[in-house]
Amino acid sequence: MRRMRKRNIFLAGIAAFALAAVLTGCAGSGGAGTAGGAADGTGEGKLTVVTTFFPLFDFTSKIGGDRVKTVSLIPTGVEPHDWSPKSRDMMNIAEAGMFVYQGAGFEGWTEEVLAGLDTSRMVIVEASEGIELLPAAGEEEHEHEHDHEGTHEHEHEHEHDHGDTDPHTWLSPRSALRMAENILDGLVKADPEHEQEYRANYERLHAELTALDEAFTEKLADVPHREMVVSHRAFGYLARDYGLKQVAILGLSPEGEPTAQTLKEISRFVKEHGVRTIFTERLTSAKLAETLARDLGVETAPLHPLEGLTEEEAAAGESYVSLMYANLEQLAAALGSTN
Repeated sequence: MRRMRKRNIFLAGIAAFALAAVLTGCAGSGGAGTAGGAADGTGEGKLTVVTTFFPLFDFTSKIGGDRVKTVSLIPTGVEPHDWSPKSRDMMNIAEAGMFVYQGAGFEGWTEEVLAGLDTSRMVIVEASEGIELLPAAGEEEHEHEHDHEGTHEHEHEHEHDHGDTDPHTWLSPRSALRMAENILDGLVKADPEHEQEYRANYERLHAELTALDEAFTEKLADVPHREMVVSHRAFGYLARDYGLKQVAILGLSPEGEPTAQTLKEISRFVKEHGVRTIFTERLTSAKLAETLARDLGVETAPLHPLEGLTEEEAAAGESYVSLMYANLEQLAAALGSTN
């Protein structure tokens, strides 16, 4: 019911925005210029790019440099899985020259919002395009689906928002390389006049992401433990690309509650594989993971899903690369790396 009410509010917001757009159009064209479609649309000689959440904002800011005004729709401190745009957010998208979203089912609202806008002068970038996507059903679900069919109703209450695929591509540096390339292509299309600047900025980011990928590969190559128990199933691409196994307390969304059977299976898995650490997250409650870890006599450690920043992280100027290096250190310590 709560989700249905939120969806009704969201659809009402789209209708209100559409009406406002019509009324604004009827008022004539003598007002301030919009940012749509041109590098000088902001009045500051910059291309306005609206991104949906932190990694896309970070990559776009670095590639766009001084030529781009980058906006993130989801504010600092907000967990993005259950976020939906308000009228002001939709207006920001409508006025942008370029819109960057994750895709792969992460932002369930994009199709409806974009359908209600004139996007003819806007470059739209789906950052996950071209990445081999993982299915929404995780490995652990396939392993146990015959053992307790029908016991995941509450655990998967929010899974349908993501469709048939796991959208968390950004948590693998190898996927991030492709995402950055997609953003570069969008910037060049939206503002070809400054292509050389964008490409120079991209090459610097590409070098950082390549070094990050190499660090993950080297540091995780020979860890004695390859099993990572996480709060929610966000690290599938990282696990796939670096030879790890992800076991999650919750599904693709950090909301909901796991079943008693799921907790029992995770407890058995931790004991059988000698798991020493259960990973928690910063923007969601760690109480469940901490309770499970305490009952099992293991430690907890933060593993950042990079879906958003805390106020403190934003103030400290944390970036995708810096946070992923911190993730690598946490993983290496928990899995027993000696590198």
